[in-house]
Amino acid sequence: MDGDIDVYDVIIIGAGIAGLSAALYAARQGLRTLVISKDIGGQLSLTDEVQNYPGFISIKGLDLVRRVENQARIFGAEIVFDEVVKLDKVDGGDFVIRTASGDEYRSIAVILAFGKTPRDLGVPGEQELKGKGVSYCTICDAALYRGQDVALVSWGEPAYEAAEILMNVVNRFYWVFPGDKPVNDDEFMNLMLNSGKAVLMPRHDVVEIKGKGRVESVVVRDRVTGRTLEIPVKAVFIEIGYVAKTDFVRNLVKLNEKGEIVIDEYGRTGTEGLFAGGDVCVSPYKQAVIAAAQGVIAALSAYSYVMARKGKEVKLASDWRKLNIPGEKRESRTSLKISF
Repeated sequence: MDGDIDVYDVIIIGAGIAGLSAALYAARQGLRTLVISKDIGGQLSLTDEVQNYPGFISIKGLDLVRRVENQARIFGAEIVFDEVVKLDKVDGGDFVIRTASGDEYRSIAVILAFGKTPRDLGVPGEQELKGKGVSYCTICDAALYRGQDVALVSWGEPAYEAAEILMNVVNRFYWVFPGDKPVNDDEFMNLMLNSGKAVLMPRHDVVEIKGKGRVESVVVRDRVTGRTLEIPVKAVFIEIGYVAKTDFVRNLVKLNEKGEIVIDEYGRTGTEGLFAGGDVCVSPYKQAVIAAAQGVIAALSAYSYVMARKGKEVKLASDWRKLNIPGEKRESRTSLKISF
Protein backbone atom coordinates (compact mmCIF):
# COMPACT_ATOMS: atom_id res chain seq x y z
CA MET A 1 0.00 0.00 0.00
CA ASP A 2 1.28 3.47 -0.87
CA GLY A 3 2.23 5.17 2.40
CA ASP A 4 1.41 8.59 0.91
CA ILE A 5 -2.27 7.83 0.29
CA ASP A 6 -4.61 10.41 1.82
CA VAL A 7 -6.48 9.10 4.88
CA TYR A 8 -9.99 10.27 5.78
CA ASP A 9 -11.44 9.90 9.24
CA VAL A 10 -14.61 8.36 7.83
CA ILE A 11 -15.82 7.39 4.37
CA ILE A 12 -19.56 6.98 3.83
CA ILE A 13 -20.70 4.76 0.98
CA GLY A 14 -24.06 6.01 -0.27
CA ALA A 15 -25.70 9.44 -0.59
CA GLY A 16 -29.32 8.78 0.25
CA ILE A 17 -30.96 10.19 3.36
CA ALA A 18 -29.02 7.81 5.64
CA GLY A 19 -25.62 8.50 4.08
CA LEU A 20 -26.04 12.27 3.93
CA SER A 21 -27.39 12.44 7.49
CA ALA A 22 -24.32 10.48 8.57
CA ALA A 23 -22.11 12.89 6.62
CA LEU A 24 -23.74 15.91 8.27
CA TYR A 25 -23.17 14.61 11.78
CA ALA A 26 -19.66 13.29 11.11
CA ALA A 27 -18.57 16.58 9.55
CA ARG A 28 -20.12 18.60 12.40
CA GLN A 29 -18.01 16.61 14.83
CA GLY A 30 -14.91 17.69 12.95
CA LEU A 31 -14.21 14.40 11.21
CA ARG A 32 -12.64 14.55 7.78
CA THR A 33 -15.59 13.09 5.91
CA LEU A 34 -15.95 11.73 2.38
CA VAL A 35 -19.15 10.45 0.75
CA ILE A 36 -18.84 8.15 -2.28
CA SER A 37 -21.96 7.45 -4.32
CA LYS A 38 -23.10 7.03 -7.92
CA ASP A 39 -25.75 9.70 -7.39
CA ILE A 40 -27.58 11.79 -4.82
CA GLY A 41 -30.86 10.81 -3.26
CA GLY A 42 -31.22 7.05 -3.29
CA GLN A 43 -34.78 5.74 -3.14
CA LEU A 44 -36.06 9.01 -1.70
CA SER A 45 -35.23 10.79 -4.95
CA LEU A 46 -37.84 8.56 -6.62
CA THR A 47 -40.56 9.86 -4.29
CA ASP A 48 -42.50 12.70 -5.85
CA GLU A 49 -43.85 14.02 -2.56
CA VAL A 50 -42.93 13.28 1.05
CA GLN A 51 -45.58 14.08 3.66
CA ASN A 52 -44.31 12.08 6.65
CA TYR A 53 -40.87 13.56 7.30
CA PRO A 54 -40.95 15.66 10.51
CA GLY A 55 -40.79 19.39 9.86
CA PHE A 56 -42.35 19.34 6.39
CA ILE A 57 -46.03 19.20 5.51
CA SER A 58 -44.97 18.33 1.97
CA ILE A 59 -41.62 18.26 0.17
CA LYS A 60 -40.28 16.53 -2.91
CA GLY A 61 -38.02 13.62 -2.03
CA LEU A 62 -35.06 14.95 -3.97
CA ASP A 63 -35.50 18.43 -2.48
CA LEU A 64 -35.34 16.96 1.02
CA VAL A 65 -32.16 15.06 0.22
CA ARG A 66 -30.59 18.13 -1.41
CA ARG A 67 -31.19 20.12 1.78
CA VAL A 68 -29.29 17.54 3.82
CA GLU A 69 -26.56 17.40 1.17
CA ASN A 70 -26.14 21.17 1.41
CA GLN A 71 -25.91 21.00 5.20
CA ALA A 72 -23.27 18.28 5.02
CA ARG A 73 -21.21 20.26 2.49
CA ILE A 74 -21.43 23.44 4.59
CA PHE A 75 -19.84 21.63 7.52
CA GLY A 76 -17.04 20.27 5.35
CA ALA A 77 -18.15 16.90 3.99
CA GLU A 78 -16.74 16.04 0.56
CA ILE A 79 -18.72 14.11 -2.06
CA VAL A 80 -17.30 12.04 -4.91
CA PHE A 81 -19.56 10.56 -7.59
CA ASP A 82 -18.32 7.05 -8.26
CA GLU A 83 -19.24 3.43 -7.55
CA VAL A 84 -17.49 1.45 -4.82
CA VAL A 85 -16.50 -2.00 -6.06
CA LYS A 86 -14.13 -3.21 -3.33
CA LEU A 87 -13.70 -2.64 0.40
CA ASP A 88 -10.84 -4.13 2.41
CA LYS A 89 -9.57 -3.79 5.95
CA VAL A 90 -5.78 -3.63 5.87
CA ASP A 91 -2.92 -3.98 8.35
CA GLY A 92 -3.10 -1.23 10.93
CA GLY A 93 -6.90 -1.27 11.01
CA ASP A 94 -7.64 1.22 8.23
CA PHE A 95 -10.01 0.56 5.34
CA VAL A 96 -9.14 0.81 1.65
CA ILE A 97 -11.88 1.50 -0.89
CA ARG A 98 -11.54 1.02 -4.63
CA THR A 99 -14.01 2.46 -7.11
CA ALA A 100 -15.18 1.60 -10.61
CA SER A 101 -13.11 4.45 -12.04
CA GLY A 102 -9.94 2.97 -10.53
CA ASP A 103 -9.50 5.49 -7.71
CA GLU A 104 -8.47 4.39 -4.24
CA TYR A 105 -9.38 5.91 -0.87
CA ARG A 106 -8.35 5.13 2.69
CA SER A 107 -10.09 5.84 5.99
CA ILE A 108 -10.08 5.02 9.69
CA ALA A 109 -13.81 4.21 9.71
CA VAL A 110 -16.43 3.37 7.08
CA ILE A 111 -20.21 3.75 7.14
CA LEU A 112 -22.26 1.60 4.75
CA ALA A 113 -25.40 3.50 3.75
CA PHE A 114 -26.02 2.58 0.13
CA GLY A 115 -29.61 1.44 0.61
CA LYS A 116 -31.44 -1.14 -1.44
CA THR A 117 -32.30 -1.08 -5.11
CA PRO A 118 -35.92 -1.79 -6.11
CA ARG A 119 -36.44 -4.37 -8.82
CA ASP A 120 -37.65 -2.74 -12.03
CA LEU A 121 -40.27 -4.08 -14.41
CA GLY A 122 -38.12 -3.01 -17.33
CA VAL A 123 -41.02 -1.73 -19.43
CA PRO A 124 -41.34 1.41 -21.59
CA GLY A 125 -42.24 4.51 -19.61
CA GLU A 126 -41.04 3.17 -16.27
CA GLN A 127 -37.74 5.04 -16.08
CA GLU A 128 -39.18 8.28 -17.44
CA LEU A 129 -42.04 8.33 -14.92
CA LYS A 130 -40.16 7.29 -11.78
CA GLY A 131 -41.18 9.67 -9.03
CA LYS A 132 -43.99 10.95 -11.26
CA GLY A 133 -46.53 8.30 -10.43
CA VAL A 134 -44.26 5.28 -10.65
CA SER A 135 -43.47 4.28 -7.08
CA TYR A 136 -41.59 1.40 -5.48
CA CYS A 137 -42.75 2.19 -1.94
CA THR A 138 -46.47 1.87 -1.30
CA ILE A 139 -46.19 2.74 2.38
CA CYS A 140 -44.33 5.94 1.43
CA ASP A 141 -46.54 7.20 -1.40
CA ALA A 142 -50.01 5.66 -1.19
CA ALA A 143 -51.46 8.62 0.72
CA LEU A 144 -50.64 10.88 -2.22
CA TYR A 145 -53.30 9.06 -4.25
CA ARG A 146 -56.08 8.92 -1.68
CA GLY A 147 -59.45 8.31 -3.33
CA GLN A 148 -57.93 7.74 -6.78
CA ASP A 149 -57.45 4.75 -9.09
CA VAL A 150 -53.99 3.16 -9.20
CA ALA A 151 -52.28 -0.03 -10.34
CA LEU A 152 -50.38 -2.46 -8.12
CA VAL A 153 -47.82 -4.84 -9.61
CA SER A 154 -46.90 -7.23 -6.84
CA TRP A 155 -46.98 -10.84 -5.73
CA GLY A 156 -45.53 -12.97 -2.98
CA GLU A 157 -44.39 -11.53 0.35
CA PRO A 158 -44.16 -7.85 -0.72
CA ALA A 159 -47.80 -7.92 -1.87
CA TYR A 160 -49.41 -8.29 1.56
CA GLU A 161 -48.52 -4.89 2.96
CA ALA A 162 -48.88 -3.07 -0.37
CA ALA A 163 -52.38 -4.40 -1.04
CA GLU A 164 -53.60 -3.76 2.50
CA ILE A 165 -52.37 -0.16 2.42
CA LEU A 166 -54.03 0.54 -0.93
CA MET A 167 -57.27 -1.08 0.23
CA ASN A 168 -57.50 1.52 3.00
CA VAL A 169 -56.42 4.55 0.95
CA VAL A 170 -57.31 4.54 -2.74
CA ASN A 171 -60.63 4.35 -4.58
CA ARG A 172 -59.66 1.28 -6.61
CA PHE A 173 -56.47 -0.59 -7.41
CA TYR A 174 -55.86 -2.88 -10.36
CA TRP A 175 -53.76 -5.72 -8.99
CA VAL A 176 -51.59 -7.13 -11.78
CA PHE A 177 -49.71 -10.41 -11.29
CA PRO A 178 -48.41 -13.20 -13.57
CA GLY A 179 -49.84 -16.25 -11.81
CA ASP A 180 -53.26 -17.48 -10.73
CA LYS A 181 -52.97 -15.86 -7.29
CA PRO A 182 -50.76 -13.03 -6.02
CA VAL A 183 -50.46 -14.71 -2.61
CA ASN A 184 -51.32 -18.19 -1.42
CA ASP A 185 -53.60 -17.02 1.36
CA ASP A 186 -57.34 -17.47 0.83
CA GLU A 187 -58.33 -15.50 3.93
CA PHE A 188 -56.30 -12.50 2.82
CA MET A 189 -57.61 -12.69 -0.73
CA ASN A 190 -61.21 -12.82 0.53
CA LEU A 191 -60.51 -9.69 2.56
CA MET A 192 -59.26 -7.93 -0.56
CA LEU A 193 -62.20 -9.02 -2.71
CA ASN A 194 -64.79 -8.13 -0.08
CA SER A 195 -63.32 -4.65 0.26
CA GLY A 196 -64.56 -3.76 -3.22
CA LYS A 197 -61.28 -1.93 -3.80
CA ALA A 198 -59.19 -4.62 -5.52
CA VAL A 199 -59.62 -5.50 -9.19
CA LEU A 200 -57.66 -8.72 -9.69
CA MET A 201 -55.83 -9.21 -12.98
CA PRO A 202 -54.34 -12.73 -12.84
CA ARG A 203 -52.04 -13.99 -15.60
CA HIS A 204 -51.32 -10.44 -16.77
CA ASP A 205 -48.11 -8.49 -17.30
CA VAL A 206 -47.54 -4.76 -17.44
CA VAL A 207 -46.07 -3.97 -20.85
CA GLU A 208 -46.03 -0.16 -20.78
CA ILE A 209 -46.62 2.81 -18.48
CA LYS A 210 -47.95 5.92 -20.22
CA GLY A 211 -48.16 9.59 -19.36
CA LYS A 212 -46.99 13.06 -20.32
CA GLY A 213 -45.01 14.25 -17.33
CA ARG A 214 -47.03 12.05 -14.95
CA VAL A 215 -48.57 8.59 -15.02
CA GLU A 216 -51.87 8.58 -16.89
CA SER A 217 -52.39 4.92 -17.73
CA VAL A 218 -50.91 1.44 -17.66
CA VAL A 219 -51.00 -1.12 -20.48
CA VAL A 220 -51.35 -4.78 -19.48
CA ARG A 221 -51.26 -7.97 -21.56
CA ASP A 222 -53.17 -11.20 -20.92
CA ARG A 223 -50.67 -14.07 -20.83
CA VAL A 224 -53.25 -16.53 -22.18
CA THR A 225 -54.93 -14.59 -25.00
CA GLY A 226 -52.22 -12.05 -25.74
CA ARG A 227 -54.76 -9.23 -25.69
CA THR A 228 -53.72 -5.86 -24.32
CA LEU A 229 -55.75 -3.41 -22.26
CA GLU A 230 -55.00 0.21 -21.36
CA ILE A 231 -56.25 1.23 -17.91
CA PRO A 232 -56.43 4.88 -16.77
CA VAL A 233 -54.59 5.22 -13.43
CA LYS A 234 -52.84 7.99 -11.51
CA ALA A 235 -50.01 5.83 -10.21
CA VAL A 236 -48.32 2.47 -10.63
CA PHE A 237 -46.98 0.84 -7.48
CA ILE A 238 -44.28 -1.73 -8.24
CA GLU A 239 -43.58 -3.99 -5.28
CA ILE A 240 -41.63 -7.00 -6.54
CA GLY A 241 -38.81 -6.85 -4.04
CA TYR A 242 -35.55 -5.05 -3.48
CA VAL A 243 -31.96 -6.01 -4.05
CA ALA A 244 -29.33 -5.29 -1.42
CA LYS A 245 -26.09 -5.13 -3.39
CA THR A 246 -23.89 -6.23 -0.49
CA ASP A 247 -21.65 -8.77 -2.22
CA PHE A 248 -18.58 -6.52 -1.99
CA VAL A 249 -18.81 -6.44 1.84
CA ARG A 250 -19.90 -10.05 2.35
CA ASN A 251 -16.58 -10.98 3.99
CA LEU A 252 -16.79 -8.08 6.47
CA VAL A 253 -20.39 -8.15 7.73
CA LYS A 254 -23.12 -10.54 8.74
CA LEU A 255 -26.05 -10.69 6.30
CA ASN A 256 -29.58 -12.00 6.71
CA GLU A 257 -31.40 -14.13 4.12
CA LYS A 258 -32.34 -10.97 2.17
CA GLY A 259 -28.74 -9.81 1.93
CA GLU A 260 -29.36 -7.02 4.46
CA ILE A 261 -26.61 -6.03 6.90
CA VAL A 262 -27.05 -6.99 10.54
CA ILE A 263 -26.18 -4.16 12.97
CA ASP A 264 -26.50 -3.53 16.69
CA GLU A 265 -28.08 -0.49 18.36
CA TYR A 266 -24.90 1.52 17.74
CA GLY A 267 -24.82 0.79 14.02
CA ARG A 268 -21.86 -1.58 14.45
CA THR A 269 -21.49 -4.44 12.00
CA GLY A 270 -19.15 -6.69 13.95
CA THR A 271 -16.04 -5.57 12.07
CA GLU A 272 -14.25 -2.94 14.13
CA GLY A 273 -14.55 0.49 12.54
CA LEU A 274 -17.23 -0.59 10.06
CA PHE A 275 -20.70 0.83 10.67
CA ALA A 276 -23.96 0.82 8.71
CA GLY A 277 -27.36 2.49 8.60
CA GLY A 278 -30.45 2.91 6.46
CA ASP A 279 -32.39 0.55 4.23
CA VAL A 280 -29.38 -1.67 3.52
CA CYS A 281 -29.64 -2.81 7.15
CA VAL A 282 -32.06 -5.19 8.84
CA SER A 283 -35.01 -3.10 10.00
CA PRO A 284 -38.74 -3.84 10.39
CA TYR A 285 -39.66 -0.48 8.82
CA LYS A 286 -38.16 1.15 5.75
CA GLN A 287 -38.88 4.85 6.26
CA ALA A 288 -36.84 7.94 5.44
CA VAL A 289 -36.86 9.28 8.99
CA ILE A 290 -35.70 5.91 10.35
CA ALA A 291 -32.94 5.67 7.74
CA ALA A 292 -31.78 9.18 8.64
CA ALA A 293 -31.72 8.30 12.34
CA GLN A 294 -29.70 5.15 11.69
CA GLY A 295 -27.23 7.18 9.64
CA VAL A 296 -26.82 9.59 12.55
CA ILE A 297 -26.28 6.74 15.03
CA ALA A 298 -23.62 5.26 12.75
CA ALA A 299 -21.89 8.65 12.44
CA LEU A 300 -21.75 9.29 16.18
CA SER A 301 -20.48 5.76 16.77
CA ALA A 302 -17.86 6.28 14.07
CA TYR A 303 -16.79 9.52 15.76
CA SER A 304 -16.20 7.74 19.07
CA TYR A 305 -14.26 5.01 17.26
CA VAL A 306 -12.06 7.46 15.34
CA MET A 307 -11.29 9.45 18.49
CA ALA A 308 -10.33 6.24 20.29
CA ARG A 309 -8.02 5.28 17.41
CA LYS A 310 -6.37 8.68 17.74
CA GLY A 311 -5.96 8.24 21.49
CA LYS A 312 -8.66 10.82 22.26
CA GLU A 313 -11.48 8.65 23.50
CA VAL A 314 -14.73 10.57 23.82
CA LYS A 315 -18.05 9.31 25.11
CA LEU A 316 -20.46 11.23 22.92
CA ALA A 317 -24.06 11.52 24.09
CA SER A 318 -25.37 14.30 21.88
CA ASP A 319 -24.65 16.74 19.08
CA TRP A 320 -26.24 19.83 20.54
CA ARG A 321 -23.31 22.23 20.38
CA LYS A 322 -23.72 25.30 18.18
CA LEU A 323 -21.15 25.79 15.43
CA ASN A 324 -20.48 28.85 13.32
CA ILE A 325 -21.90 28.24 9.87
CA PRO A 326 -19.56 29.45 7.11
CA GLY A 327 -21.00 32.45 5.27
CA GLU A 328 -24.08 32.78 7.46
CA LYS A 329 -25.02 36.18 8.86
CA ARG A 330 -26.54 35.78 12.29
CA GLU A 331 -29.13 38.30 13.40
CA SER A 332 -28.62 39.80 16.86
CA ARG A 333 -31.09 38.51 19.42
CA THR A 334 -31.87 42.09 20.43
CA SER A 335 -32.93 42.94 16.87
CA LEU A 336 -35.55 40.21 16.61
CA LYS A 337 -39.12 41.42 16.59
CA ILE A 338 -41.53 39.14 18.35
CA SER A 339 -45.26 39.70 18.12
CA PHE A 340 -48.07 37.92 19.90
